[in-house]
Amino acid sequence: MAVALAAVLTAVSLAGCSGARDAASPDAGTRKAAKEVRRPPVGAGFDYQIGGGYPPPAGVRVVSRDRGDSAQAGKYSICYVNAFQAQPDALGWWQRHHPRLVLRTEGGEPVLDREWDEALFDISTADRREALARVVGRWIDGCAAKGFQAVELDNLDSYERSAGRLDHADNAAFAALLTRRAHRAGLAAGQKNAAELLERRARMGFDFAVTEECGQYDECGQYARAYDDRVLDVEYGAEGLAAACRQWGDQVSIVRRDLDVLPEGHKGHVSERC
Repeated sequence: MAVALAAVLTAVSLAGCSGARDAASPDAGTRKAAKEVRRPPVGAGFDYQIGGGYPPPAGVRVVSRDRGDSAQAGKYSICYVNAFQAQPDALGWWQRHHPRLVLRTEGGEPVLDREWDEALFDISTADRREALARVVGRWIDGCAAKGFQAVELDNLDSYERSAGRLDHADNAAFAALLTRRAHRAGLAAGQKNAAELLERRARMGFDFAVTEECGQYDECGQYARAYDDRVLDVEYGAEGLAAACRQWGDQVSIVRRDLDVLPEGHKGHVSERC
């Protein structure tokens, strides 16, 4: 899961088709409502700036930033969207406006991702998935309006923290709604982590992957095979960076960031590549 971004996202307004093309996809002619979708380049220099944007280092061609930030002019810009869980400061808004869309315990309390203090969205039924997709879809449309070329949809693996209330099928079905919305807006859609769902990638409709510590946990190969090396990996430690670069540095995009993804100039900021 991505690091918590409460301070960054407090000021962000809460209300806000599978098969992207390189040259042309087989179904491009059938998606009449969709705009042209461009996937990220393979093996390009990458920087992960979801904690706050700053001028990319030399050689960087792909930048990922939070949806409340601006796209980086002249670079392939990916928009971070927390699509399966609520930001820590957002639970009150969800409780007031969409209480039935928050996953609940038997006692009626929100089910939380305790590590990041984020409430899980209730995607256990088709009607709730559709309702949530309308809200998150407005965020995705906002990314397109800001000039981003893609979205990364975080917390695809929220079922792991749901105490059995969600399963793989629930999350895959919701992901499919969101990737179709992204494609209609002209955005490529990135799978964020959840290697166990790679076998469902065609049905989910993702175009590339954004991984966290695939070098550290020896998962880069799974994503690289699934997405033809169109993988953007973020490592948070020197050991993981070394492993990722040693095995995959000539095939996929790799960056090491500090765990808080601090902007350049802040104490503790780290941004290293192979």
